[in-house]
This record gives sequence, C-alpha cells and structure tokens, in this order.
Amino acid sequence: MVAQQVGLAFLLLPISLITCNHAVQVDQNWEVVYRDTDVYGVVGKAVILECGPTLPDMYIWSFTKPGTEAIKAVVYDLGKGTRIQKLAEGLGQLSVISNSAAVSIEKLPLAAHGLFTCQAFYDIEEEPKVYYYYVHLTVRVPVSKPFLLMSDASPVEGSTMWMRCTLENGTEPIQYEWNHETRSGNITAFARGNSSVINVTDVNRNHTGWYRCVASNSVNSESSNRLWLDTIYGPDIPQIAVTPYTVTERGYSALERETVSLLCQAHSNPASQYVWFYNNSQVYTGPQFTITKVLRMHTGDYACLAQNTYLNTRSKKTISLTVYYPPDDSPSCSVEPALNHTSLRLLCSWPGGFPSPSLWWTGDLILPGREDLQTSAATLLLGEGLTSNNSLFKCIGSHQALKEATACSVRTYVPPAEPVCFAYVTNNQQYLMLSCSWDGGAPKALVWWEGPGGQSKGGEENSNILILRYGTAHSGLPYTCHAKHPLLVQTKTCRLTLEAPVLLTQRRVVSVYEGDDVQLTCSLRASYLPANEITWFNNQGMDVHSTSKYTVLRTSAWANLTVKDVHETLDSGEYRCSTSNAVGGTEINITLRVNRHPMPPNATLVSVQYNSQKRNEVDLEWQVENKEGSRLTGFILEHVWLSERPGRRDGSNASEEGQAERIGPAVWYRSIIQDPEARSHTIGRLTPTVTYQFRITSVNHRTVGHASAAKTPAEPRHNVYPAVVGAAIGGMLFAAVVTVLLLVFIIRNRHNNPRLHDMLFGLQHSQSRENINFPEDEIVGASEGQTGDAGGGPTLVLPRASSPLTISPTSATPTSSQAPPPGDDDERVNVTITVKATGPQ
Repeated sequence: MVAQQVGLAFLLLPISLITCNHAVQVDQNWEVVYRDTDVYGVVGKAVILECGPTLPDMYIWSFTKPGTEAIKAVVYDLGKGTRIQKLAEGLGQLSVISNSAAVSIEKLPLAAHGLFTCQAFYDIEEEPKVYYYYVHLTVRVPVSKPFLLMSDASPVEGSTMWMRCTLENGTEPIQYEWNHETRSGNITAFARGNSSVINVTDVNRNHTGWYRCVASNSVNSESSNRLWLDTIYGPDIPQIAVTPYTVTERGYSALERETVSLLCQAHSNPASQYVWFYNNSQVYTGPQFTITKVLRMHTGDYACLAQNTYLNTRSKKTISLTVYYPPDDSPSCSVEPALNHTSLRLLCSWPGGFPSPSLWWTGDLILPGREDLQTSAATLLLGEGLTSNNSLFKCIGSHQALKEATACSVRTYVPPAEPVCFAYVTNNQQYLMLSCSWDGGAPKALVWWEGPGGQSKGGEENSNILILRYGTAHSGLPYTCHAKHPLLVQTKTCRLTLEAPVLLTQRRVVSVYEGDDVQLTCSLRASYLPANEITWFNNQGMDVHSTSKYTVLRTSAWANLTVKDVHETLDSGEYRCSTSNAVGGTEINITLRVNRHPMPPNATLVSVQYNSQKRNEVDLEWQVENKEGSRLTGFILEHVWLSERPGRRDGSNASEEGQAERIGPAVWYRSIIQDPEARSHTIGRLTPTVTYQFRITSVNHRTVGHASAAKTPAEPRHNVYPAVVGAAIGGMLFAAVVTVLLLVFIIRNRHNNPRLHDMLFGLQHSQSRENINFPEDEIVGASEGQTGDAGGGPTLVLPRASSPLTISPTSATPTSSQAPPPGDDDERVNVTITVKATGPQ
C-alpha cells in the first residue's frame, strides 16, 4: 500500500516540473538526485538511453520536444510491468532492455531529437529516493552521397576552371575534401575546406587525372563518383629509345639479324601523331618503328616528328644507327663421356658472326707437346691424359664486333658420395623395384645391375632401376649395382641381399589380471629388404588398428599392441603378429591369459562407538586379515536404521524405557573409502534418536569381499560418577548432622513436648520401620537399581551417572527422580535425600 501511494505521488511530478519552474516537490525526508547526459544518435540507427546503473522499483520515461516545455510520458513501470505509450510510436521502435530501465530506440527518426527524462524511484517500501536522469538526445543526419561538377573537363594548359561538390542533406558543419588520383593510381588530397566550390587557376598537365569530392560531418563521410580531368597540352620534344641499347661514337649500334626497335615518345594531350623518316625519306607512321633482322644497309639517320592535331603544334628529333654483325649469344661449353666412359670429350661452340669468332681452350689439359688443343673447338682426352678430380676447363671466344672476349667454362668431377642402392615394392605389391643411383658428377656416371639367375639390366646414366615381379627375387643371393665414371679407373659397386623377415618377441605367454592394460611386443631380428610393416591380429583373428580397445604403436623395426581394460572371457586367447616382404613372410603367436582378481581379505569391525553425548557421530575401527596378494583398493562402509525411540525427536516426556518405534524395511547406506591403508573412519550427521548398525566390506579392482558382522554403536564413556558420589556423601553428612541436632533437642525438651518424645521414642521398632519406609523410596531405589537399608541409618538415592547432580534441600516429600533423555546433557536431575530414624529399643 505504501508503494502504491508513493508511486501515485511521483506520477504527479511531471506536472510539478511545469508549474513550479523545474522544481521537484517531494517529502522533506526524501532525496532527489539530478543527472544530465548528452547522447548522440543517427537517423535510422539504434540508440540506448540509460536510466541509472541499477533497476529502480518504479520509473517513468517522458519526452520534451525542443522549443516546448510539455513533458509527455513515453514509457513507465509502476511495479506491474512496462507500459509503452502511443507517443513512442513517433519516436522510433522503442523497447525497454530487460533487467534495467534503459530504453532502446531502433530506426531512430529525426523526431526523437529532444529531451528524455527518466524519473527513477528506489526503496519505495522504506525511505524512497528519487533520481532524475535528463538525457539530451541529439539526432544527427548523415551526409548523402555528393556529386561532383566541373566547369571544364578538358581545359587547355594555363587556363582557369572550377569544381563544385553538391549534396542533398547532412547535419552541419560539413567539411569538403577533393582527392586527385593519377594514372598510376597514386591518390593525394587536392584541397580541403568548408566550401563546396574550389577554383583552379593556371591549369597544367599535372592536374590531369581522376577527381572526387568527400563530404564529412560528425556522423559519416561520403564520397562522390570520380570525374576525369583531361588537360590539353604538347607536344614536347620527342624522346627516342633504341632496343637493343648500344651506344657508339656516332650514336646507336645494333647487331645484324637482330630486331631493332625505335620508340618515339613526346608528351602531349591528346596523344601526338608520329611520323618516321630514314635519311629524310618517310618510312613509317606511328610511335614505334621496328626493323626485323636488321642488315648492314640499315645504317643511317632516323628522325621522329611529333604532332598535336588539336593545338596544331609539332616537334622533331633525329638519331644515328650503326649495324654490326657479331655472333649470337656467347660460347657454350660441355663435357661428355667417350669410349664407354673411359675418356672425356670437351666441346665448345659459338655459331654465327661475321667474321667467324676465334675459340681456344685453356686450363689443366695443356700439356707439353699438345699446344694444338688451343685452337680446337672439340677435344678428346684419352684415359692416360685425364687430369685429377675437380678440374676446370675454359673456352674463350672473341669477335671484332665485341669490345671484350667472352668465355665459357666446364668442370669435371666425380660424384661426391657413394652409389646408393635400395629396394621398394609398388603399392599393389605387383613388382619389386631395385633402385641404384650415383647422383652428381660431370659428366654423369654409367650405372648397371647384375643379379642371380640372369636378373640384370644394362647401363644408364646416373640411375638405374631393376624391375622384378613380386615373389621372383632370389633370397640370400646378392644383387650388385656397378657404377663407372671416366675420371676413375676402378668401378664402384653396391649390393642388395634380399631375405625373408624373422620376428622376435619378449614373452610368448603373458598373464595379467582383469581390468589391467597389457602390452604385447613384436620386433624384427634385423633390417630386411625390402621392408614391410608388422601387422597385429587379435584373439578373434581380426586385423587390429588403434581404437578405444587397442593401441598399436609401430616403427620400421617393431610394433607394440596394447590391449586396454582386459576381460577374462573377451580378451584371453592367441594374438598374432605377422609381416612379409617380396621374398617371404613369418608370424608369431602370443598367448594372453587374463586372470580374475582373488577374493579380498575380510575386514572385521573391532570398535564402533559414539564419540559424544550428542550421538550424531560414530567412530569405527576395523582390522583386515593378513593375506598376501590381496591388492586392496578400498572399503565399503555401510549403516542401517534399526529403530527409533518415541518421544525423543519431538521433545515429549516419554520415558527412556518406552516402547521403541520400528523404522520400516532395512536399507543399508554406503560410504566408499578409497584408501586401502585406512583402518578407521568417522561417520557423522546421524540422528541421535535412531539405533544404527554398521558393517564393513573390503574391495579390490573387480571383487567385493564378505561383509563383516553388523555392530551397534556403544554409548560414550561417562565422567560424572565422581561428582554424583561426592554429592551423595555430602547429603548423607548433612542429614546425619540434622538428625543428631533434632534428637538432642527432643531429649532436652521431653517435658515440654511429651507427645513428640513419646511418638519418636515410645513406639516399637517394627512400627517405626513401617512408618518411615515410604513406597516412593522403593520406587526410586528400584528405578536406579538400589535397595534402601532396613537399619537405622540414612539412605542416599543416586542419579544416573550420565546426568549432572542437583540437590534440592527444600523437598519435604520423597519424590521419584525422572531419568533424562539420552544425549541431552543440559537437563537437570533432582536428587532426593530421605532420612530414616529409629527410636530406642
């Protein structure tokens, strides 16, 4: 009700703001806080208006249009959910963000520009607090795409023109930028400012290119389409490029039979028209004049005339060309084997040229008496004339058309490594390939195969492959590869000996317990050619791959199979590893025996006892039979409810000896102890009024032992007996003193009180005993297991040992002591002291 009254009161606050000059009138005990925020939005976009950091109990959003003072509600929540007003339809797609009072406006219109006020009310039920959040929303309009206008798209160099950037809408202020893009794609800023028009004076050719204008405000930037500005100028003095480029004293030179290209370029817009003249005779029209297979007769003067037909202007340049006839390219050198790889042949060639070029060999082969080799382009070096390994031979060529001589070289050397032989099998195991290679060297070496049974192959350079059908190779007999190089007298060899594989294993019989992981090993006795991988088969004869049950780890020399979480019936049996190659195959069987875990030793509870008077925790201790190989993994500790004493849980006054309440069918509750070394445990959170039984069972990986005999917890040891005994002795002494003083008083005043004297001392002994022994004393004695003395001494009735001792000296009548409920240590016990006296005999 208070919240409703406060809410109704604050609903009137907008009216108060109008009539009271923006003053909020609230109760003097309330607190009003004002917050101002500026938020900027964009037309068509989304904006969020915040109303405090936390969700208020009630809130009201209102809107004030610029230029007016009217505050109109937009959305509110007075504790019964959000209510959006019709006014919100003109402010965009308005919604309230969940778990807050913030407002989200989608597709923001220009009409939403103004003041939003959120009145937030907190702690309505206690002492309300009011927050006013003034959100000044500024809605900005992005600039539209501008378009560019030019006064003259093709001005003549040196003239004046202007460019204008026009756009339809956009929030001021607006900045303008003109960008210039050259033919090569380089973009630079040409001008900037807040004016949409720029003037360009003294236009030149550098102004040629693409132009675009960019309009920007605080919301966005938009760029216009680009326009091409084409400046009219030229032509400049032509520039002639000669290809191939060779300069002589007279000008340019070219080699005969080459293609000579003359390219004339004169900067002009529009492009120049070109006319070529040879020795003052017009020979070609166009910028590039090409002479294919130039001849000596083409030597002379070449002139290029450039014309600008738009401006009717022209320019001219002349060059001189001289044609030479050298050979093509440069000399080429090579070396090749001769006479079945026992000799070398050096070759040097440089075709073409006029006159013919001169060629000669230099290097280590120049020996006394062999100067004739200097003028020979093809030279044969016999075996006895060969030089050492890694010799350099050089062929030099010269021509009068060239300023310098040119040369080529060749080096002879033996392959750096030894021949390499290896064997492999095709994917379909159809062929066995014996490969031999001796890479490198100059010239290349000759390689051939020799094998048993006529399985051979003739020589080839660098490498050679002997192809055999799978299974036709000879086991144990070598296949020899021969390699011959001209620089070596002796022949190099490498051999392959093919053998069937032999498998080895560490253990042929493996025994493990259920649940363990076991690894079976299989390895090759040696590295065999050709190699093949080892395959594992399980106890069902199936090919094994790595799965959740099996893991296979392979290398070229061994393969291990790991069987996970083995089971006696599923995983016991014969496992097989197998391998083969092109010569033969082999396999090994390994027997896996999976044994069940033995029965774990029995555990026996030796102590079960409550550890306090509260009876809600029990300490248990047990012992385990000493049995080797038990492999214990833990224990299962169980307890069951047997019965519950009535009157204890609800605090009634039923006696402890009352009839017990049975708790339904027995249900054993388990506690798992995962420490196999544990021999004690404490179970808590027990119900004090319930009688429990406990038992324990030992556990290994897969087997559960026999449960121990169930035991009921023993009561905790009591320490109140000394206090009770001390209180009883003190009571007896007090009663004896009182009795003696009473007897002395009666004897001394027997004349003044004869009836009292006769009543105490004049009766018979038997009557005295009957009068003093009250029935209540017998009840109390029976309840505590004690018997009152029939003699003439005082009798003391003791309380339960587990309860504190309380003596009530004001009791005039013997009463029965009520036994306290078990576990209630704070209850008091009344002790009654009965005094018995006998008269003189």
